[in-house]
Amino acid sequence: MKTRTLRTPLAALPLVFLPAFLPFAALAQGTSVTTLPETVVTATRNPLPLTAAMHHTTVISREDIERSQASDLVSLLQREAGLQRTQNGGVGTVSSVFLRGAPSLQTLVLVDGVPLNKQDASGAVSLEHLMLDNVERVEIVRGNVSAIYGSGAIGGVIQIFTRTAEREPSAQLSVELGPRSTRKLSAQVSTQVGDTAISAGASRFRTDGFSSVDPGQFAGANPDVDGYANTSLNLSLTHQLAPRHQVGLRLSRSVGDTAYDNAYGAATDVQTSSTRISQATLFTDNTWGDWRSRVSLSEQSDRSRTSDNGFFGSDDGFRTGATVLSWVNTVALGGNWLATAGLERQWQRVTTETTSAFGTPYDARRNAAAWFGGVEGGIGPGSLQVNLRLDRVGELDETTYYLGYSVPVTKQLKLLASTSTAFNAPPLGYLFAPGFGNPDLKPETARSQELGLQYEQGSHLLRATWFKTRVTDQLDYDSAAFRFANLGRTRNRGLEMSYQGTLGQTRLRASLTLQEPENEITGVALTRRAKTLWSLGASQTLAGLALDADLRHTGRRNDQYADPITFATLSTSLPSHTVLDLAASYAFRSNLKLRARIDNVTDQSYQTVYGYNQQPRSLYLGLDWRPKF
Repeated sequence: MKTRTLRTPLAALPLVFLPAFLPFAALAQGTSVTTLPETVVTATRNPLPLTAAMHHTTVISREDIERSQASDLVSLLQREAGLQRTQNGGVGTVSSVFLRGAPSLQTLVLVDGVPLNKQDASGAVSLEHLMLDNVERVEIVRGNVSAIYGSGAIGGVIQIFTRTAEREPSAQLSVELGPRSTRKLSAQVSTQVGDTAISAGASRFRTDGFSSVDPGQFAGANPDVDGYANTSLNLSLTHQLAPRHQVGLRLSRSVGDTAYDNAYGAATDVQTSSTRISQATLFTDNTWGDWRSRVSLSEQSDRSRTSDNGFFGSDDGFRTGATVLSWVNTVALGGNWLATAGLERQWQRVTTETTSAFGTPYDARRNAAAWFGGVEGGIGPGSLQVNLRLDRVGELDETTYYLGYSVPVTKQLKLLASTSTAFNAPPLGYLFAPGFGNPDLKPETARSQELGLQYEQGSHLLRATWFKTRVTDQLDYDSAAFRFANLGRTRNRGLEMSYQGTLGQTRLRASLTLQEPENEITGVALTRRAKTLWSLGASQTLAGLALDADLRHTGRRNDQYADPITFATLSTSLPSHTVLDLAASYAFRSNLKLRARIDNVTDQSYQTVYGYNQQPRSLYLGLDWRPKF
């Protein structure tokens, strides 16, 4: 049965949202806490207060990351509004995220502005290998933003900003121990020598893991434990040429080695994979009066190798990457107006190799170019944002736009509305992989409309967004023709809410997503997408003891799997689950802190992918030391 709330006429939406704001408004009136406005960059490419962003945007700060004690990006993202994760087992196993119901293929992931989406036949991102030790903050922008960032930004953008040097010398050494022989050691240092700022870090994570495949669902899988190891390195150099003029270099590398289970072989089969993600960026940032110019040249690659010693096994290698040249210019026009214009050039590539009798190696490349521009500023009583982008990806040409307007209703309450288009070019593997590639594929295209309300008072920020997105020419695998094709039409509409604020000494956060992601042709709910997602969080500090709690819920969703014997595709469903995580830290001294974290406190048994169990209740203990200089 459809949820009538999601079909509410636009004119009546403010009446639906308003009651939700009233309790928080009353609390805010009785709270005198004020905080500096949080800054976001991803929403427009330019720094602006979070409360001024047209898109429903979230900023996860370095403080938030440390208080959560999450070790990897996938674990950190799962509590955010509109975001749902899936994972084939424990840490380091294949992971993906749905942002507003859009799969990883339609969600753009950036690291310091450089796209990570792969060009192989998966088109996904190796999120499971991105650790958080080198992450300064994460910004999540929901909805179509192709007019700003190009291909892949249908569901939205997740941008990771890496750590840079601090003015004063600093260092941090952390160690963590947990169940299943889990151990982690990380170190970060930062200093400034003359006009050159230097930041560097390294981390090593290792766990023996657990057997994630459920033997009751896939009896043929190897029952051995599946371990994971990750080594991550980073370096950042920034040299100040003159006031408001700088050049810099960023280097990062993450190596993940995973043992996993294949449900379609014998119980003695052994499967392993190794992934190496690397990125190098050379940039210059210059400001002359009201004109700021940023130029960057980046090299990004993702190498992976999988090995299966079973009857149908093979040794496969994949290398995908891109060289990206970007030039972004911002000009202050006066009257609080900003204009942005830029050019981007990408050289994309993928190379594969295999020993399988069922696969053929291939090597494919293509070039992409884009021209983009936008303006933002005040018009009438409100604010306007307009973006336009022209992309050429190989032989494909796409033009996308974004038009958003916000207007104050009261001093604390603001109404926002937008309309936008987006697209996603097929990855090279979809086009040219021998046997199942299809060079005639068209890009996926999308249209989206949003209407929202934002309430801001003191430290309290509440945002509610009604959204509707329709995707045509959806890329999918055609099992009848045994190749990729533009088969689908999907749509999602729903209500998305997020809250953050402080009451006394307690920081609160909450999110709620009610959505209807479905196949527009059949009316069937999309695989693995929940219609209901919510989370609650609280942080409290008492006499040096910091306490954090996160409760998240994922509703029932459909799933599909291939029968291990007949290989027929079968439909099933995954039940809803609610998971509680707790974290605490205590500062013995100003530079020494003890940490403790319990994941899955109630030992909830649940799956995000059919047949693959998630980790049981787990206690982790850690120690942070920040030497004084």
